[in-house]
Amino acid sequence: MSYILETFIFVLMKFFTNTFLFKRIAILISFLIVSLILWNTYTFFQKFKVEERAKMEIFATAQRELSTNTDLNASVDLQLKIIKNSRDIPMILVNEFGEIEYNNLDSIKGLDQDYVQDQLKKMKSENQPVEISYQGINKKFIYYRNSNLLNKLTYYPLALILILILFLSIIYLFYSSNKASETNKLWAGMAKETAHQIGTPLSSLLGWIAVLRTEKIDISYVDEIEKDVYRLNTIANRFSKIGSIPELKKENITIIIKKVFDYLEARSSKQINFSFSTDKNDHFVNLNDELFSWVIENLIKNGIDAMQRKGELRVHIESNENKVKIMISDTGKGMSKSLFKQIFNPGFTTKKRGWGLGLSLSKRIVEDYHKGIIFVQKSELEKGTTFEILLNKI
Repeated sequence: MSYILETFIFVLMKFFTNTFLFKRIAILISFLIVSLILWNTYTFFQKFKVEERAKMEIFATAQRELSTNTDLNASVDLQLKIIKNSRDIPMILVNEFGEIEYNNLDSIKGLDQDYVQDQLKKMKSENQPVEISYQGINKKFIYYRNSNLLNKLTYYPLALILILILFLSIIYLFYSSNKASETNKLWAGMAKETAHQIGTPLSSLLGWIAVLRTEKIDISYVDEIEKDVYRLNTIANRFSKIGSIPELKKENITIIIKKVFDYLEARSSKQINFSFSTDKNDHFVNLNDELFSWVIENLIKNGIDAMQRKGELRVHIESNENKVKIMISDTGKGMSKSLFKQIFNPGFTTKKRGWGLGLSLSKRIVEDYHKGIIFVQKSELEKGTTFEILLNKI
């Protein structure tokens, strides 16, 4: 018995943990429930329509009884009650000579013969007429329209279909967001694992640098190698922070940007004229050093690539009472205004090689993590581009 119970619990757990199967079964059940409601509504509508037809036939019988009754002492209470209870159904009586009487229509509009004829046409299209006759003579035909309640019921299935579409749309959005979340978690996990794997050889390289310092080697070469190793360590740390909320600290952004600027200038083509300027030495903001350095590095590298390693690259920092403004300009090939927003979309790139993730990540780091703004300030084809970043000053 315990084995059967354990097996049942195991199968149940597997079912609920298999989100792919669970979601599809949930969608199928929801679709079946709404389909059942629609079918029941349709069945009820048809049944109600038959009942209205029967009501009109009873009305026709009552009319015939009244018109053929010659006994003045006979009770006609039942017939009158039947006629009185039929006021919710609009109808038109037409005799064999084409003369028209109407009941339960708008009394004011009924004075207009065109309105009455229009209503008669609609009634003929909706229902078959009910015949009133006495021994085959004095024929009259009752044409009638569906009652207001029945007309409202015709829109009920449409409302349910719209609800079904809305319901399925919500499920689809929920499923898509869950799938995107799972994908993000996967990429975050891969990034953290990559950072962990890079960490081991980096530790060894730092050890070898310490050994090189003891040898008779030009110390400037060792310093440059050490900078590159520390650079790799910074990249590994950035990867390890993907998927986590970064810690922001009060930092002098001028020092951080200048450090990235100097590092890239030393490793770039000598045909590029680098220019760094600031209105003052200290600009303090709350930021994460490693992630924001990534943004600056990405923008400078994009500028270098756009100039094909020849031109002028300028970085300028200035501030007012509330904001710190960083502008990074190049004299590269530029872009059309239609691409100003599109270049921040994931996967979009104008390069022959590349993933198209650099600027989208930069936007996320600046706007989501640092609550700033990044945008293309200006750009002209064959003249260059200027990116601008605005951060809150403290």
